[in-house]
Parts: sequence; C-alpha cells; structure tokens
Amino acid sequence: MSANHISPGLRWTFRGSILLLCLWVLVPIYLLISNTLSSPQDVVSFPKNAWPTMDFESLKFFINFAGVGDALLNSIMVASVTMVLSIAAGAPAGYALSRFEFRGKSVYRILILMTRAFPLPLLALPLAVLYIRMGLDDTILGLALLHTMLALPFAVLITYSLFSGIPVELEEAAWTLGCNRFQAFRKVIFPLVLPGLTASAIFAFVISWNEVFGAAVLTIEHRTLPAFLLQGLDQAPLHLKFAGGAVLVLPALIFIFLVRKYLFSMWGIANR
Repeated sequence: MSANHISPGLRWTFRGSILLLCLWVLVPIYLLISNTLSSPQDVVSFPKNAWPTMDFESLKFFINFAGVGDALLNSIMVASVTMVLSIAAGAPAGYALSRFEFRGKSVYRILILMTRAFPLPLLALPLAVLYIRMGLDDTILGLALLHTMLALPFAVLITYSLFSGIPVELEEAAWTLGCNRFQAFRKVIFPLVLPGLTASAIFAFVISWNEVFGAAVLTIEHRTLPAFLLQGLDQAPLHLKFAGGAVLVLPALIFIFLVRKYLFSMWGIANR
C-alpha cells in the first residue's frame, strides 16, 4: 500500500502513536533534568514551574559526595570491559551461526536465549561463592564477566542477524580474487557490519551501566554507580535522589548520542 492510499484516520493514528512514544521517553527525562536543576524547595513545591530554576547546588553536592567519583569510574571501566568482551565473544558466534550449518543449530540459538531465563537473584549465592574461591569477588574483571554473561545473548543474536543480512556471495567473490576467509572478512564483511557491531556494543554498555543487583552483591569497595546509589541514597532527600538519577542517566544518553549514526546505519544493514 502506497503512502497516497493510506486513509487519513490511519495516518493520524500512526502520528499519534509516534507522539505518545516520544512523550513516553522524553517526559521522564525532562522531569529528571528539571528537578535536578531546581532548588530543594522547588522540587517539593506544587504546582511546579515549567522550567527549572537552574540551581546546581544539589548536583554539586552529589558529585562532590565521597565515593561518587570512584563509583562513576568503576561503572565506566566495567561497562567498557563488558562491551569489549561481549563483542569479542558474540561476533564470532554470530558469524558461525549465519555462515555454517551444523547439527543442533536451532537448539543452540534457543539455548542462547535460555541463559536469560534464570533470574540473577537465583544465581547470586552460587556466583558469590564461586567468585570468592576464584579471587574475583569485589573486582572490576569479575563484575565485567557477570555483565558479559548478561549481554552476550543480545550480542550473539544481533550479530547473527547482521551477518545473515550480508550475502555470502560477497565473501565467495573475495575468495576467487585470492583472499582467504580471514582476509575476506576483514576487507569485505567487517566494514559492512561495523555499524551493527557498534550498536551491539552500545546495548552491552547500557546493560552493564544499568545493572545493579550483581554489582551490589559481588562488590563492596569497587561498587558501580547504580549499586552506590542503591546503598547511599535510600534515605536521602528527594532532590539528591533526582541528582543521583541524572548522574546515572546522562552518561548513557551522551554515549548513545555520540554513536547514534551507527544505530541508524544498523537498520540499513538489517533490512537488506
């Protein structure tokens, strides 16, 4: 059906759905930023002002609070290691699923998803015991390995979809021109899937950045920012909770904004 044959009612329904979706995403972010940049009195006042009073005292107090800087650095380090490990392990698995046929392939894909069927609280005690025995408790690497386990199914399935969208004939043509499999992948396939790999890395980064339960259980001295907030802001005033939420959300939003072109490029590959 062409755009000219879409009925006005369907067109307005589509536009209204897009508007509601945008409001669903943007309104909470606006309220978070607005209350963060308002004075403590304005946060609890009613009715609220449409625009924040640009009071940075709550944000400054939270940022200068003891432990916030270290927790923020820990979150960045854990998310970065998770991102690298997820792509390093997920991309080869996605390539193998898309290019090779083997017995149990469908079952293997289902098993990848089944790894997310077990709630993390159910695995908390065995993981804590295992980490203590291996010396990985309260370490950046140990927490990054846990987050990699959570992000790996998404990395495998996303890269599998990307590699499946690229015709195998491109690789075969490179083979006939003298490239081996690795050279064909590096020179032909890798540039095409780079936007998708970047998008997969973004998902891994966000999953690690927002994860709180594992970080709270497995770390004490090296807590990430979500675990630190869970521990330190439980009884804090409302304006400090908004400031903590903004410090937690803004880095992820900035990271996604900086790599947004790769997200848009991913859709072009996946829809081929």
